[in-house]
Amino acid sequence: MGKDPHLIASNQLSKAEKLYKARQYKKAGKTFGLAAHSYTQLEDFNVAKNCHINAANCFMEIEKYKEYMRHMRSAAGALLIMEDYFNAHQLYREALEHASRLRSSGDQQNIYLLFSTLSYLCLFTKSRQEEGLNFLKKIQKKIDSSYFKEHGLVQLVTNLTIALRDHNRKFFERALNSIEHHDFTVYEKDLTKKVFLIVNTLLSLESQVKLDKEQYTTNEMIGLNLQLNSEPLVKIFKDSFYNFDLTEFQISKVSLHLTDNFTSSKKPELPMILNLGTLHDLDFVIKPHFQLENPLIGPLDLTCEVNSNLVFVYTTSSIKPNLTSPPALLDVSIKNLRPPLLDQTFPLEILVENKSEGDASDIKIEVEFPDQLRLMRGTTVKQIYSLRINEKMDCRGRFPIYHRIL
Repeated sequence: MGKDPHLIASNQLSKAEKLYKARQYKKAGKTFGLAAHSYTQLEDFNVAKNCHINAANCFMEIEKYKEYMRHMRSAAGALLIMEDYFNAHQLYREALEHASRLRSSGDQQNIYLLFSTLSYLCLFTKSRQEEGLNFLKKIQKKIDSSYFKEHGLVQLVTNLTIALRDHNRKFFERALNSIEHHDFTVYEKDLTKKVFLIVNTLLSLESQVKLDKEQYTTNEMIGLNLQLNSEPLVKIFKDSFYNFDLTEFQISKVSLHLTDNFTSSKKPELPMILNLGTLHDLDFVIKPHFQLENPLIGPLDLTCEVNSNLVFVYTTSSIKPNLTSPPALLDVSIKNLRPPLLDQTFPLEILVENKSEGDASDIKIEVEFPDQLRLMRGTTVKQIYSLRINEKMDCRGRFPIYHRIL
């Protein structure tokens, strides 16, 4: 009967810790590595990760940076198995701080590109690929330009970036077909497939933005409906290439971009669970406040979570509503500026005020007087080009009063 594997792993770890305390770093590093392998076999990946980190620290002490990088990569790999992608990204970044200590320039460039790309892929699963892309651009300064441009990992990142930016499947297919050409471990390939799954989902999910009317005034509420068609995703998530077991697909957050003349009055309740293969409706109510030259509703950013771990943002198209100002509402008042007397002239003020919710333009005022009144100066017709909200304008004339002859 063989020895208990748990006991073997425990003994290896205990021995490694004693060697480390005794400052026998080379032996301690190798023994931590054995313990990491044993705990990996036991599928205790968290302890395995810690063993690899301890082994890396041992080799750091004796300046064996190639071994340090190997164990840091394995520690991050244990996190990938646990789908702890963000902490894996942090380990890659931590290791890169020491990449310049590698003796071979070729090893340095390889680690710079490999670890920064893996960091990018980890961040991609959290919808933070821009952060990963910016970091890769910083790393570019440390690498020979021709080596950087021609490297397959750079091409991988480039193809994924263009595929999403231009919604172009040709570049996605190029990235997909290159996976076997990269020097990835099985766990790093699994991470890459998760990223491919996200990209394919973003390229395949269909949406339509619709308004409930063809035309609105600025005092009407706008009803907006977003319809998602998840039918194309069914085949993707069943594809054996991804080896993915879907348990939940939900929309956890919605960001609605609006021009300054709109505010969102009502949003759908979240989170919203998506059942793949069906149509889903998200309804919004938007309040307009004033007229704008180019009013826009959208795009909408939908933050999606798959199995509560893979996070990505799906962006819809925007829509331009036909928005007009409501009919002008003008308040007209007439005021005698002096008491009228028979056969005497007196000034009369006609005051026009814009009580509308928007500007009023092309206003024509035409005054009709009874037979007893006759205009002495001025005109009975007044053209006003525009009146802003609550703006007033007066039209004055002087009029004589006569007895009406009965």
